Order: sequence, then C-alpha cells, then structure tokens
Amino acid sequence: MVSSDQPLYERIGRSYAKTRQEDPSVAKDIHACLDHSRSVLNVGAGTGNYEPHGRFVVAVEPSPEMLKQRQDRSRRVVRGVAEALPFPDAAFDAAMAVLTIHHWTDCLAGLRELRRVSLRQVVFFFEPLRVHEFWALEYFPESIDVPSEQNAPGEDVIRQALPVREIRPVLVPRDCVDGFGAAFWARPEAYLDPDVQAGMSWLALLPEDALKRGSERLADDLASGAWERRFGHLRRLDSYDAGYRIAIAD
Repeated sequence: MVSSDQPLYERIGRSYAKTRQEDPSVAKDIHACLDHSRSVLNVGAGTGNYEPHGRFVVAVEPSPEMLKQRQDRSRRVVRGVAEALPFPDAAFDAAMAVLTIHHWTDCLAGLRELRRVSLRQVVFFFEPLRVHEFWALEYFPESIDVPSEQNAPGEDVIRQALPVREIRPVLVPRDCVDGFGAAFWARPEAYLDPDVQAGMSWLALLPEDALKRGSERLADDLASGAWERRFGHLRRLDSYDAGYRIAIAD
C-alpha cells in the first residue's frame, strides 16, 4: 500500500484477481494468529485475500484498482493509507497487514497506527535477507534494486514499532495458489507467465529489458535442463521456507 499520490497498484495490480488467490495453508496460519478477535481491521487490504469470514472486518486500501477486484469479502471498505487510519484508539480487537508493509510510504508510522487502533497486530511480511537467497533472483537480479524490495522492512523494523511477542515462520506449500513472490519455488515455469509477472511487484516494476533478459535466461535453462540440475531437488519438497514470517504483537 502506498500513498494516494503514488498509485502503484493502479499500474501493476490489474491481474490480481487472476493470480493472487487466497492460499488455504497460508490463510490457516494467518487466521490462527488472529486468535479469537471478533473485530478485525485489514490494512493494505488489496483484493481482500486472507480476511477471515464470520467476523466483523473493515478493509483499508488506497487503490480503486484493488477495491474493484474484491469478491466475496467484507463490504466495509475505507479508502485510506496505513499512516493515517481514520479510526479511534483501540477500535478493533486486531489489525492485520498481509504482504503490504514494504509498499508503505512510512512503515514505522503505519505500524504505529496499527498499534494505536487495535489490541493485537498480525503482520505477514518477508525477511529481506532470507528472500534474497531465492533462486529466481539469479535470473532477475535487478529486482533487488526495486525500491519496495531494496528497503523492505524485516523483523528489526517491525520490533521498533510494535511490542512483538512472537515471530512465526510461514512455509510456502508446493501447490501454493497465491502468486506472491516465491510462491512458485518448485514451479519455475510460472515465472514466464506474463500474468504472474504482472501480479508480483518485484517483477512488475522491473525495466522492460531486465524482465525480458531474465525471462529468456530462465526459459533457456528450463529448456536445456540447467535449472533442473541446479534446483530440481526443490520439486521433491512439500513446502519451502522462503523467508515469509508472521509477527504477532499485543
């Protein structure tokens, strides 16, 4: 989620409804962290993935492109940004933020707002140094310089703003249906799909020539068997630790 004068997802989010479906395994992990919270604020809500059913949920999202793709999710939607939430103190039992804090204009300010308006905070994020070990970055090395990836906040930043009591790893299943960054760790062919690329900010924001070069290198290695020789062992795993984490604070 970015400020209203930086409509990032107006440009890169048009394929979200197609490629970014809620994954059941990841949803189970997130919902377990929400515990018995009855009222939940989803900040940087996007299309509404991972919003729990059967609870009072309010979504905050600045992008009309994201909001118009919401289906079967809470109708309580507010256009806004994390850094200035329009709610009173302790208005919600819990606030959740799912793979969004690396897009916020001021991450610390946004996290402090989460703390102000809720009794519990659940933040699904990626640990940058761990994610930077992902094999796909060998094909798209320029993605490390994408602003949202270059300065992505990890556990150390979250702890500056929230009273974190636990960090839980989120293993990505081999058949993950949510096309976030490392979702296709064992299915490299997916990273050649233009719709998949458009739904991942670390690829969608690359210069066109960098995306083309990386795609061609990956396609060549898949055709020659080079990818299989180096990374084929991943196909035999059921899940993979790609650096995704959930921070729980209260």
